[in-house]
Amino acid sequence: MEITAAITRVKGEPFEIATLQLDDPAPGEVRVKLAATGVCHTDAITRDQVYPTPLPAVLGHEGAGVVEAVGEGVTTIKPGDRVVLGFNSCGECSTCLNGRPAYCKNFYDYNFGGTRPNKSTALSDNGSAVSSHFFGQSSFASHANVSVRSVVPVTDDVPLELLGPLGCGLMTGAGSIINSLKVGAGESVAIFGTGAVGSSAIMAAAAVGATTIIAIDLVDSRLEASLDYGATHTINSGDEDLAERISEITGGEGVNVALDTTGVTAVTRQAADAVGINGRVGLVGAPNLGDEVSFEVGASLLKGWSFQTIIEGDAVPQDFIPKLVHLWRQGKFPIEKLIKTYPLEQINVAFEDSASGKTIKPIVTF
Repeated sequence: MEITAAITRVKGEPFEIATLQLDDPAPGEVRVKLAATGVCHTDAITRDQVYPTPLPAVLGHEGAGVVEAVGEGVTTIKPGDRVVLGFNSCGECSTCLNGRPAYCKNFYDYNFGGTRPNKSTALSDNGSAVSSHFFGQSSFASHANVSVRSVVPVTDDVPLELLGPLGCGLMTGAGSIINSLKVGAGESVAIFGTGAVGSSAIMAAAAVGATTIIAIDLVDSRLEASLDYGATHTINSGDEDLAERISEITGGEGVNVALDTTGVTAVTRQAADAVGINGRVGLVGAPNLGDEVSFEVGASLLKGWSFQTIIEGDAVPQDFIPKLVHLWRQGKFPIEKLIKTYPLEQINVAFEDSASGKTIKPIVTF
């Protein structure tokens, strides 16, 4: 069938709106008519080939829509189901079988490889192959053939145009707080970066009862917005002495938990320096491949702190996304405060607004 999609043909170049051909769902796949899809930093760095995928490609990995058809062997999803789309995994390696699909041993192939596991692609452009199945979906398109392991059914009472970002960015931020770093009631948290991932981490920290939630960024508008969904303090690290302010806020103790969502190695070091005794540091930002960060060792030995890299918020999407929907219903995860919608034809504007900080979470609608 013919579909409309945003295709990236050349490294770093703007997306092009094109008519492409989509094949039939393969065994273990469903065809989804997209209602909306989030714009994520991972899409930007893949477009720019920081994290490479074969080009030309249709990216997009925060889709939400309605199932139109199912492939052979699919029994858990049916046409008409409303779904959110998450990352893909093999389901067979030891980490998948241990309930940690975000650390699938085949994660790169299944999410960045540009094809199905059998090396076929679902998309073509007048007979020429186009990379598909980005994060199991390639949702910058009106329709997508999606791995069933990427599909999460949701109830009819929630708006699909809000939910796509739960499949990656918002799940990553919230999961980092709840699943990975296990923030508890009464703890203090510093969130470095208040984009979509950092903002969802702030919301999650507030939802689980953290009582000191420090938002750190360079963009004043984002910092001001964070006070509306959970932050108790803000620091513009370009204008203020970060270490001094954190010490002031925490009474010299440092925070219990620091989460770096920026992927900037200098910020990762700041996050490590911000925690106190037995503090926990998490990294979810995507640095350039090969980047390194150094930590002070001597005094750190006396803190007993821990450092953890985090993928997809340590979440099992089929379990965690419905929990986030419940929090949204209760007003504890107000996604709508982060988003601005753009038609597919304005996808490049959406990326520009995300990069500048003008929009925290752009959502492309169909």
